[in-house]
Amino acid sequence: MNTPWAIDVKGLTKKFGSTTVVNGIELQVKQGGVFGFLGPNGSGKTTTIRMLCGLLTPDGGSGQCLGLDVITQSREIKKQCGYMTQKFSLYDDLNIEENLDFVAMIYGMDKRKERVQKALQDLGLYERRKQLVETLSGGWKQRVALSCAILHQPKLLLLDEPTAGVDPKARREFWDHVHDLSQQGITTLVATHYMDEAERCTDLAYIAYGNILARGTPQHIVQEAKLYTWQLTGKNIQNYISVLRQLPTLDQVGSFGDALHVSGYEHDKMAETLQPFATAHELQLTEIPPRLEDVFIALIKVEPKEAVHG
Repeated sequence: MNTPWAIDVKGLTKKFGSTTVVNGIELQVKQGGVFGFLGPNGSGKTTTIRMLCGLLTPDGGSGQCLGLDVITQSREIKKQCGYMTQKFSLYDDLNIEENLDFVAMIYGMDKRKERVQKALQDLGLYERRKQLVETLSGGWKQRVALSCAILHQPKLLLLDEPTAGVDPKARREFWDHVHDLSQQGITTLVATHYMDEAERCTDLAYIAYGNILARGTPQHIVQEAKLYTWQLTGKNIQNYISVLRQLPTLDQVGSFGDALHVSGYEHDKMAETLQPFATAHELQLTEIPPRLEDVFIALIKVEPKEAVHG
């Protein structure tokens, strides 16, 4: 595959009836990278993932996934992809080892027993191999699902919100596994709602309304958004949220612990609005760098033509 891209598609489009769910998006994912795919519910993330791995046929667009045509070679793409769905989809009434063996059988893998045993060891599942999946916690189920997704040694791993409902410790361990796989040359595209996970990715794309609104490294997206953020602290600070949201030039107001973050695009006008407000209410006002979350919340409100690319 003489290309730096594991995924390289343009104009990718999918409609369901009269509704356009994915609207001509362009996406490039580096080989061996960990690519974050972010967006609100219904934004088109899952539909895009299913088109990339050959489970859905695009209505428009072209490109390649693992050097294979996304339109005409979907069967071959499926063989080289590992896919973790949003919903845990393994068999609850089988134990961990039996689930892995079943997946190995479906893929027609040789040396099934040896491969299953290695997979159990690699993800720390061996001691629990006889445990029924239905008795596992969310974090352990997630680990089993990942083990099944990589059992056939795919070149591309597609993870659709894999850590939803999983505790922070299990989430961190999961991401350690993802980066270990990246070191082995496996490319990962992961859909997530968590900003701390987004910051762990080498590159990101933010999708809303079926359109890519931002694309690049986390640092690039923050820099190019041209968003300005102030922090307000003080007594009864939460009482001022609704008032601040009514003031001009303030695009978003959000609570962060015992502080408020206020963001917008007109720096000087925002300062003219916030400084007298803070003084009048005896609040502390500090300009701070915008967070990735501030940028993504702001992006939902902009038109696709104003998207950030890099």
